[in-house]
Amino acid sequence: MKVLLLGRRGQVGSALVGLLAPLGEVFAAGREELDMAAPGEIREIVRRVRPDIIVNAAAYNAVDRAESEPDAAFAVNAIAPGVLGEESRKLNALLVHYSTDYVYDGAKAGAYLEDDPPGPINAYGKFKLAGDHAIAASGCRHFIFRTSWVYGARGGNFLLTILRAARERPELRVVDDQRGAPTSAVAIAEATVRALARPEAAPGIYHLSAAGETTWHGFAAAILEAAGLRAQLHAIRSEEYITAARRPRNSLLDNAKLRATFGVALPDWRAGLAQVMRELA
Repeated sequence: MKVLLLGRRGQVGSALVGLLAPLGEVFAAGREELDMAAPGEIREIVRRVRPDIIVNAAAYNAVDRAESEPDAAFAVNAIAPGVLGEESRKLNALLVHYSTDYVYDGAKAGAYLEDDPPGPINAYGKFKLAGDHAIAASGCRHFIFRTSWVYGARGGNFLLTILRAARERPELRVVDDQRGAPTSAVAIAEATVRALARPEAAPGIYHLSAAGETTWHGFAAAILEAAGLRAQLHAIRSEEYITAARRPRNSLLDNAKLRATFGVALPDWRAGLAQVMRELA
């Protein structure tokens, strides 16, 4: 079996490289080897490798910058997934793609189900939703895993930002009115590999996020405690922290469909944080 992994140097991609090896021959490409904004390059690598499984861990993840760079973000997050879908259908390959909680508006009181209507409130969420639709329209076999608040020991993410800021400043102000489940890249990668053990499962969208919930302020407090850092943490409202892109107030995802279909349930977000802190240590 051949597996083509795209986005190999990203948070989830780097965690997947070793985990995918038992499935067969893995061909992994990062930015240096492939421009995800170039459909011709995407088609060329898929036709050359002729994989049985394509795992697309590549994305334009700069949420705020997507507001000012819509063409670049749309190319990677909306057009590229559609191209992968078309090429996957021609090969009868399985396409695995990662989506986001930001396709929802955050107004729901409880956790979002896969069939809840989307309503993205920023460009990043709109383009990721367009990518989801493009894959479905291609007619390929696919698993779209929607996850949330992704972080890890490498890349640009909230955990590393908090650790750096706490070492540079005595006080931190962090939003406390947005809820979600911080999900480690390693947990996402491990769950993906387990799901791939059942490639015959029904194609479609599956929510894939850590168990439990917290706020960004709660996550920051747990990070500081785990790292033994003593910066003073202040809880603020979203309105007090102005960003180019709006964020949903509720990013909680219901994972029951993932559990029922693949027998996969991610651990509590605190367990994921402990694992990543051990990796950093």
